[in-house]
Amino acid sequence: MRPAGFRNFLLLVSSVLIVGLSAVPQSFSPSLRSGTGAPCRLSRAESERRCRAPGQPPGSALCHGRGRCDCGVCICHVSEPGVYFGPLCECHEWVCETYDGSTCAGTCHCGRCKCDNPDGNGLVYGKFCECDDRECIDDETEEICGGHGKCYCGNCYCGSGWHGDKCEFQCDITPWESKRRCTSPDGKICSNRGTCVCGECSCHDVDPTGDWGDIHGDTCECDERDCRAVYDRYSDDFCSGHGQCNCGRCDCKVGWYGKKCEHPRSCPLSAEESIRKCQGSSDLPCSGRGKCECGKCTCYPPGDRRVYGKTCECDDRRCEGLDGTVCGGHGTCSCGHCVCETGWFGKLCQHPRKCNMTEEQSKSLCESADGILCSGKGSCHCGKCICSAEEWYISGELCDCDDRDCDKHDGLICTGNGICSCGNCECWDGWNGNACEIWLGTEYP
Repeated sequence: MRPAGFRNFLLLVSSVLIVGLSAVPQSFSPSLRSGTGAPCRLSRAESERRCRAPGQPPGSALCHGRGRCDCGVCICHVSEPGVYFGPLCECHEWVCETYDGSTCAGTCHCGRCKCDNPDGNGLVYGKFCECDDRECIDDETEEICGGHGKCYCGNCYCGSGWHGDKCEFQCDITPWESKRRCTSPDGKICSNRGTCVCGECSCHDVDPTGDWGDIHGDTCECDERDCRAVYDRYSDDFCSGHGQCNCGRCDCKVGWYGKKCEHPRSCPLSAEESIRKCQGSSDLPCSGRGKCECGKCTCYPPGDRRVYGKTCECDDRRCEGLDGTVCGGHGTCSCGHCVCETGWFGKLCQHPRKCNMTEEQSKSLCESADGILCSGKGSCHCGKCICSAEEWYISGELCDCDDRDCDKHDGLICTGNGICSCGNCECWDGWNGNACEIWLGTEYP
């Protein structure tokens, strides 16, 4: 006979065990058999319920179809070493795939990456948790891309009028003007070889080892790779070694021709004799406006009848103003010089000889902001400044510009392919570059 107190203690322990077992989660399966080979203490329906994934209806696959159900416990089919299936055989592999040399930027769970988002904002995502949009948060505003763009996989894509790594800078020009400045002569934005940022093209430099990349130019219009017979980023074999690469087009030396200057040309003249015949009275072969081949000049742009002459000495483009009007509409052009009609004079026949203004009215239009007439470098006629002929480089409406500030190439201002407008070259159609030295049209004949 045991004392009553001891019996009460056993009843208490039994109650605790019963309550504890009822609180055990489904994933935890203590032995539900009284011994090896003993029958299962669960009904078949309960056993199968425990082997099904949560939410799956009766009759659906047990153990995810990768194992057998034994008294509410999944016995997974492990067919190869290193493979682990989990409590319900739900995991195919426990090892996550690698990305960029590392395995899962988050936590590897059941063969899949679970990204770490402690704030619950979902900024870290991707199959390998490789995308971290926290990189797009502006340090000052704490907004994604400063509130002026969208973030994708840690990179900001800015809206119109904004730029910068986090869209923190605003353009001082309109989106339309930005697009206009970035439009190349063929009508493409940055020639489809760069990115337009506030009116300036950032070219996709495929060879960052040199002073400039293979792709360059104001609108990324130049691709030096076109000058190489076989592209090799570590080779400087431009134009087959027989020419100069000019914005992706080969300008061949005397005696060579072809798209890559790969073909020799026979000529009875020596190189010196050929150049001498092409110079004529000019300091440059073909007056700097053409190509010398075997003592003969081929003027360019090809097909432009405004440039002509035995040594391309005539350039009727010089008779045109910035708006394209020939001799101001008051004269005719002869070999690059305006012959003015009666009653007009000036380099472009822009000044009338008769004036209907008073002297005071005329002078008021010729005074600069400091009150000096024509900047002290010219005379006033009918409200317009006539700049001093002794100082050929003085220009501008108030004689306040110095054409020596314009870039030169081959000794010529604007390479002879544009007009110097107050220190900047305004290139003629088909030409580009700071000194209008780049021909963008069809290749030279």
